[in-house]
Amino acid sequence: MAPRLCSISAAARRLLGGPRPGRRVVAAVAAARFYSKDNEGSWFRSLFVHKVDPRKDAHSTLLSKKETSNLYKIQFHNVKPECLDAYNSLTEAVLPKLHLDEDYPCSLVGNWNTWYGEQDQAVHLWRFSGGYPALMDCMNKLKNNKEYLEFRKERSQMLLSRRNQLLLEFSFWNEPQPRAGPNIYELRTYKLKPGTMIEWGNNWARAIKYRQENQEAVGGFFSQIGELYVVHHLWAYKDLQSREETRNAAWRKRGWDENVYYTVPLVRHMESRIMIPLKISPLQ
Repeated sequence: MAPRLCSISAAARRLLGGPRPGRRVVAAVAAARFYSKDNEGSWFRSLFVHKVDPRKDAHSTLLSKKETSNLYKIQFHNVKPECLDAYNSLTEAVLPKLHLDEDYPCSLVGNWNTWYGEQDQAVHLWRFSGGYPALMDCMNKLKNNKEYLEFRKERSQMLLSRRNQLLLEFSFWNEPQPRAGPNIYELRTYKLKPGTMIEWGNNWARAIKYRQENQEAVGGFFSQIGELYVVHHLWAYKDLQSREETRNAAWRKRGWDENVYYTVPLVRHMESRIMIPLKISPLQ
């Protein structure tokens, strides 16, 4: 195929009657054409570029509650299967003391074992009233709390791994309040595409009204430290059948489908946990 192309090129040059151009000339012409075409395309594409106005506020300022300065910490503890009962007993003996001690600016929001999802897992949600200063105050006091240090040492022998995140609550969600049981809880975790948190918040600020008739909406949070662009929605149901009926009812409400349509493209990964509260959990 290559020789035929070369012979055609030579015949064409003879018809034109011009000398054979050198390699440098050919390269220069090709570069000029490429440069012209690329610039033309770039100029054309620039007509359709959406210009974004610079924001002067952080996501945390735009999305979180202004009237409170609550900071939340969520902990995920993966427990050795043979140690789960001992872990729960140890947790129930120690953590309520921190919750009730007024010297510690922290309170338990909820404590659970994962029922469906990652097995042999404990989830703890804490509230620090006063934001980051309250968190640091609590951490500094715990360094000198001998009982808590012994608790951590004993607990470490029961764990396979652990991780945590610091969270703020969305301004349009209910603040988590103690509730009577028995209930099951669903923690739905959404890992968003970077840069989409504002869009997520705008859509859910309108959509949350479709999910409050049965008092199932417990709390909504977004990460500040730890893995970023992560959202947690916490729901409460009487049982799995109640969950199914409540979720199906939302689809019969005009507007809910639009929320799903506009938020699904923002998600990189999503996960659902069904959790059972521990005896010490304020959310029963």
